[in-house]
Amino acid sequence: MGNSEVRRLDREIERTAKKLEAVRRGEWWPLTSRERLSMTRAMAGGARSVHKDRSTTGAENRMDSIGSAAETRLNAELVALHGERQRLITEAARAKAAKKASRWF
Repeated sequence: MGNSEVRRLDREIERTAKKLEAVRRGEWWPLTSRERLSMTRAMAGGARSVHKDRSTTGAENRMDSIGSAAETRLNAELVALHGERQRLITEAARAKAAKKASRWF
């Protein structure tokens, strides 16, 4: 519960923040396999629409919604990691305060 846990959470927070930024830039590497599959299917559908001289609006909307869902997922993960980090810091501070309060000299 000490510094090592906080450092581990800090690394995880940093990793998740990098993933979130990558998703915002439109990169695919942070997506889950299911999200990548959905994105590929939407792209293929858009290519088919282009081939048949139709509008690609539906495919673009699907790709946008998949990207925003991934962004929401990573944002929630980041919030949860920050909450866990704060909980660990609070517990460590309480333990330290209790240890100091138990001294009587």
